[in-house]
Amino acid sequence: LLGKTGNNLRAALDHAKQHAAVLLLDEIDAIAKRRSDESDIGELKRLVTVMLQEVDQWPDTGLLLAATNHPELVDPALWRRFDLVLKFDAPDAAAIATAIQRFLGDDLTLFASWIDVLAAGLQGQSLSDVERSINALRRGHALQMAPLEQLIGSALGQRQEALSKAERLNLAIALAKAGRHTHMQISQMTGVARDTIRKHAGPSPRKGRGLK
Repeated sequence: LLGKTGNNLRAALDHAKQHAAVLLLDEIDAIAKRRSDESDIGELKRLVTVMLQEVDQWPDTGLLLAATNHPELVDPALWRRFDLVLKFDAPDAAAIATAIQRFLGDDLTLFASWIDVLAAGLQGQSLSDVERSINALRRGHALQMAPLEQLIGSALGQRQEALSKAERLNLAIALAKAGRHTHMQISQMTGVARDTIRKHAGPSPRKGRGLK
């Protein structure tokens, strides 16, 4: 509500302070942007002042947490008022593999031999994006939209442009070791040359199925 945002925010924070609460402010950048940002209206700048005052007055009986995917947008003065700042980097392949096993649920046995391949292909994504990709694969298999290896190949092929050169090579090697696609098909999915795949993974064991 334009003109009332500051008062409403202060009322919510005051309520939390009175009840020894653990309060999580998600997407804190929405209400605590840098005051030097000339694109914001005056009211949004005043919200930062409200936040600074409230954090200064936060009681020891409660815990205030804030989260953001865009730390560069948050006013530096707010950062300085928090006792601790934790940064969560993008998960590595090992963390993604562990998450995939959890997200697969009852389909874990079905996809077990593909976990390393999926972990290599989904590098660089957040765990929520990984979960979305895995759910899409499970849904595609349940609806019998295509053979399993074709569904996976299609999903990984769409991801290859977002991967670095080293990540594409890791994906190509994982696919080659899985033995379900030819080097030509893997090259088409990952953009890695067949000679490079052969150099790192050995000769192609057999012709793959399902991918054109």
